[in-house]
Amino acid sequence: MSAAYDIAMGYMYKCAPSIADQFVIANATATKDALYPDINLDALNWLERTWANYYIWMGNAIMATGVISFVLHEVVYFGRCIPWLIIDRMEFFQKWKLQPTKHITNAQIWKMTKVVVLTHITCEAPLIWLFHPICCYFGMATYEVPFSPVWLMCAQIAAFFVFEDMFHYWAHRALHWGPLYKNIHKLHHEWPAPIGLAAEYAHPLEVLILAQGTISGPFLYCLFRNDLHILTVYIWVTLRLFQAVDAHSGYDFPWSLRHFLPFWAGADHHDFHHMAFVNCFSTSFRWWDFTLGTDAKYHAYKARVAKAKASEREAVNAREMERAEREGLEAERLVVAYGKPKKA
Repeated sequence: MSAAYDIAMGYMYKCAPSIADQFVIANATATKDALYPDINLDALNWLERTWANYYIWMGNAIMATGVISFVLHEVVYFGRCIPWLIIDRMEFFQKWKLQPTKHITNAQIWKMTKVVVLTHITCEAPLIWLFHPICCYFGMATYEVPFSPVWLMCAQIAAFFVFEDMFHYWAHRALHWGPLYKNIHKLHHEWPAPIGLAAEYAHPLEVLILAQGTISGPFLYCLFRNDLHILTVYIWVTLRLFQAVDAHSGYDFPWSLRHFLPFWAGADHHDFHHMAFVNCFSTSFRWWDFTLGTDAKYHAYKARVAKAKASEREAVNAREMERAEREGLEAERLVVAYGKPKKA
């Protein structure tokens, strides 16, 4: 391993010395003296000491941040997707499935997995690797300890949720414009009844576009304040991945968050978007759709189902879902043909 590293570094120094400098690994003593010269690590709490020791062990702050950022993303994303795949195979949970007649095959799951892994490697890995130098440029703390106080982290994460929701709403609506939809967003809409794994089943350009809503909030925050730590960003990204996967899960449980926070979107909201195509563009919250009337079909569908007699509600719901999907397919056809939904 050491010989291979030396050969690779020698080649990089010949071809791109400035890049090679970023991959130099220092010993533990040099790293500790460089990163934590005036900090008594023994006085920190366990998590802070573990954080510092990880950076000291890696011997290179850029590599340490790149590795942990990528591993975190993969573990959280697939770790959240796998339970939904298991749930979808269990009869007990089917009563809460939003589109109970739709099921994903193993072949479709494998197809999704290949696309997701490919975009993670080709699109997200380079962005994640550049995350550390960009963070430093904007003034974000990365290897530094101690961490930010909990109250500050909560306030920052709340602000990131609000910003991302606004960005996602308008970017998502833009992706439903004819040329952008036909060439980019159509891939994601391959699944009218999505599962959690489909959250990042998308064209590479869509991944890059919508990722800006997640990472731009922290960067913009750093333009005005210098008290953001990358640990806060990691917690934010984890919660954002949970939200994205859960919104595509296809299940609405009695304990789902939307039942406790009425403005939370959840799977109930986003599943209708995949089914009907033209409504519910928001990601985390419902207020943009509500304010701009882009949830009218969703509310009309809900009202018709709620109005039905209890004994007929299941049949009415099935009929309304079939109607919504049929109208959605026609709306999609018109967007592809004419750029926006309209009569042919």
